[in-house]
Amino acid sequence: MASNAPANKDSVDVLLVGAGVISTTLSVMLQQLQPDWSQLIIERLDVPGAESSDPWNNAGTGHSALCELNYTPEVNGKIDISKAVGVNSKFQVSRQFWSYLVEEGILGDPSEFINPVPHVSFANGMKQVDYLKARYEALKDHPLFPDMQFSDSEEKFKESVPLMARGRDFNNPVALSWFENGTDINYGALTRQYLDAVTERGVTVRYGNEVKNITRDGSKWKVETKNLHTGDTSVITANFVFVGAGGMALPLLQKSGIREIKGYGGFPVAGEWLRCTNDELVEQHQAKVYGQASVGAPPMSVPHLDTRVIDGKKGLLFGPYAGWTPKFLKKGSYLDLFKSIRPDNLPSYLGVGVQEMGLTKYLIEEVLKDKTAKVEALRDYMPTARDEDWEVVIAGQRVQVIKPIGAPKFGSLEFGTAMVNSADGTIAGLMGASPGASIAPSAMIEVLERCFGSKMGEWSPKLKEMVPSYGTRLAKDSALFNEQWDRSQKTLKLG
Repeated sequence: MASNAPANKDSVDVLLVGAGVISTTLSVMLQQLQPDWSQLIIERLDVPGAESSDPWNNAGTGHSALCELNYTPEVNGKIDISKAVGVNSKFQVSRQFWSYLVEEGILGDPSEFINPVPHVSFANGMKQVDYLKARYEALKDHPLFPDMQFSDSEEKFKESVPLMARGRDFNNPVALSWFENGTDINYGALTRQYLDAVTERGVTVRYGNEVKNITRDGSKWKVETKNLHTGDTSVITANFVFVGAGGMALPLLQKSGIREIKGYGGFPVAGEWLRCTNDELVEQHQAKVYGQASVGAPPMSVPHLDTRVIDGKKGLLFGPYAGWTPKFLKKGSYLDLFKSIRPDNLPSYLGVGVQEMGLTKYLIEEVLKDKTAKVEALRDYMPTARDEDWEVVIAGQRVQVIKPIGAPKFGSLEFGTAMVNSADGTIAGLMGASPGASIAPSAMIEVLERCFGSKMGEWSPKLKEMVPSYGTRLAKDSALFNEQWDRSQKTLKLG
């Protein structure tokens, strides 16, 4: 029988929880900025990047608001582009960071993790066509959205998306807007390249280990872990802890007892894809085509017909179809949600439960859909879709942030990411979902600024080398954007 006494006692400068794309981004960044700091990564699974970072657990979109319509809502008859500009600006940070790492030989062949795939927005029906045209007019002259195109012609539709044109009744108006220079990203492959880079330079990764508790030890943290194969426990003392554990970030931050996590909750949303099994169809589509979400659907459930490039092989998926489970990870526990409910966040949960009845109804309807119903939804995009050409696959688990607010609402369901850190900057975590992976470098720079303020003066020159737009508003500097865009297109082999 395994002893309950700690088998190991480690002391490190930086402990990262989770070996996915978020934690590994921070690991690479810190190694560049402070190579003398010791780092340890703890991962509960036996392989890296197997939850949200796995390529079939997400859409692989380089989320830059080129085609995702939820970033450009219509407000009082006008298109609000502020979210789109913000997300796009953050994705440009990712492109610059990856370009630097490739140029320095820290990352390998970029085609393993990023490939060019056009980003397309699809409108079906006159109301949607009018919206899409207004969106095009609002974005086409912005420096971060160069060469945006729009067409409502039947001929252009057939030329651009032939798989979607086949069998379509063009008496119903349709339109497209598109960017040729969109991307598809394999975040699992990117994670593995990150890990290869940091482990070659001394970072340790401990797989098959689960964090059981996080407690303060003066100015440091004691993190208790358990080896899931042997049952042995370890206690790790760390100066700084980062929780990049996907849906489990909330429970782990709760264990730390920091005041800043009080009142936060998590709303788990499952997902499924239809994945094409007919290679002839896969070859006839070359785009990420996003439409508008159904009424009551969360933004992460915006339907899209997606070209993927995974491990050198082209694929095609449609979805996601939302579902519900109390798990916070795909390989989590059915008790995850219930264990996260505390007296401090119960009002947040109850408030969201009352406010989000439409979402609850939508999720119930989605859960009840069988494969035939899923293929019927696909026919809005691909009228000639046949059941036998598609298989149902389980997508990754997402936990949307429930943010505490005051009466009378008490809690707000947030669709995006949220950074939470202690006041002294010794622990931080990233919660939420899309566009997390796409903007990880920008998010991790925010961690640095929040948690290592005293080091930023020393680190700023290196950050500027890694991300030339650091400290500037890229949306206001078209010359710098164009320069870095051209650089990343060349370095990342995108055109």
